[in-house]
Amino acid sequence: MRGKMRLLRLLIPALVPVWVLAMVFLPPEADAGSGEKRAEKRAPASKKQIQLSYAPLVKKTAPAVVNIYSSKVVRARQFSPLFNDPFFRQFFGEGFGLGRESKRVQNSLGSGVIIRENGMVITNYHVIEGADQITVVLTDRREFDAIIVGTDERTDLAVLHMELKDEKLPFLKMSDSDDLEVGDLVLAIGNPFGVGQTVTSGIVSALARTRAGISDLNSFIQTDAAINPGNSGGALIDMNGNLVGVNSAIYSKSGGSLGIGFAIPSNMVRTVVAGVLEEGRLVRPWLGAWGQGITPDIAATLNLPRPVGVLINKVFPGGPADRADIRVGEVLLEVQGREVSDPESLDYRLATQPVGGETSLTMWRRGKKAKIKLKLEAPPEVPPRDITDLNGPHPLTGATVGNMSPALANEIGVKGVELGVIILRIKRGSPAMRLRFRSGDYIKAINSEPVKNVAQLKKILTNRFARWIIALKRNGKTINMVINR
Repeated sequence: MRGKMRLLRLLIPALVPVWVLAMVFLPPEADAGSGEKRAEKRAPASKKQIQLSYAPLVKKTAPAVVNIYSSKVVRARQFSPLFNDPFFRQFFGEGFGLGRESKRVQNSLGSGVIIRENGMVITNYHVIEGADQITVVLTDRREFDAIIVGTDERTDLAVLHMELKDEKLPFLKMSDSDDLEVGDLVLAIGNPFGVGQTVTSGIVSALARTRAGISDLNSFIQTDAAINPGNSGGALIDMNGNLVGVNSAIYSKSGGSLGIGFAIPSNMVRTVVAGVLEEGRLVRPWLGAWGQGITPDIAATLNLPRPVGVLINKVFPGGPADRADIRVGEVLLEVQGREVSDPESLDYRLATQPVGGETSLTMWRRGKKAKIKLKLEAPPEVPPRDITDLNGPHPLTGATVGNMSPALANEIGVKGVELGVIILRIKRGSPAMRLRFRSGDYIKAINSEPVKNVAQLKKILTNRFARWIIALKRNGKTINMVINR
């Protein structure tokens, strides 16, 4: 009996919580009013509810989305397999051999959006890159030749103009892409795989995607609306029928849509179009400062509430940031009230601002926020770039060089400005390529003589040294190349 009482005392404490849990979590018995609290499944109550459709929106917008066919002539010279041997190419060069030149036409397919009734079209740069002929096909199957008005490779955008007579075409208006929110419904219209115009629906999955690896100057809209090859340059529209983005790329392992598509925001599209039409090219504002993203450790050190913004680690003397009193060690948090999360989003925010005005920046300075004004100026062409193709009996034959300046750095997308002579391009098969010089190399000195500009470099290269010692700066490291004649 005593043993049973002891067992009962052990069981009671364990059973009491079960009773409590049962009382709290088990559903009560159904009563007459419980059905009212449950979500009811109901059949459509009217014919109108059954007929809800995107069709009116598509009918309104689809005529402004076009197919773009581009073609270019590719020339190639056929050589004997013997001359593919690097040993022979070293002595005879890339052009040696008895091969004959062959020509073939390379075609590409993409989409575009009419943005003006006079036939102005926006598309991706990679759709028309190098094209000799461009044809735009409307949804009603009419075809028009088009010319390139301007391009911007860094944003992967191109502006075309259709050769019309007195016709006025349907076009899409651009909305403010900054008003988009994650979860908003969108439609993607384009010509995937060349099957004809196709419409897909989805939502905005994410905003401000700066690390998609597509271009260096964008803050992409991510959508799960199916985007496939051939959709490039097509329209991403909102539920008001306005253009919110230009479809540009997808993340895919198979070549098909996996539900991760990227579109260039309409605010960037608007900026590129305005720059191309007004100036013939896009001139972007220059900050004159560079920095890095904020890690949790850096945020804790600077007493930032969270890791966001750009930590300034270099300021160009006399540049806009310097004159706005921005200093190394401060954090740039916002541009015109819009948060920046990394250097790429900072570049995007500045790139969508017009040159000539001013913008408001929010800085993290001495442990608190501070508002400052920044003048939006074009980067200066100082010193003049003096782009030169190098030729002659020296190791740099085949290299194209120029004087680095803020304008040139901004144009080619170089982070930071280091004044001096930079290699911009290298001709295939040239001595400079065989000696493994690279685009982006800074030529600092030749045989211990400093190289400060292109004119000085050309003068040094007129010497016939038996031995060349060329000091380069590559990715922040100094390299000495020794070349014997």
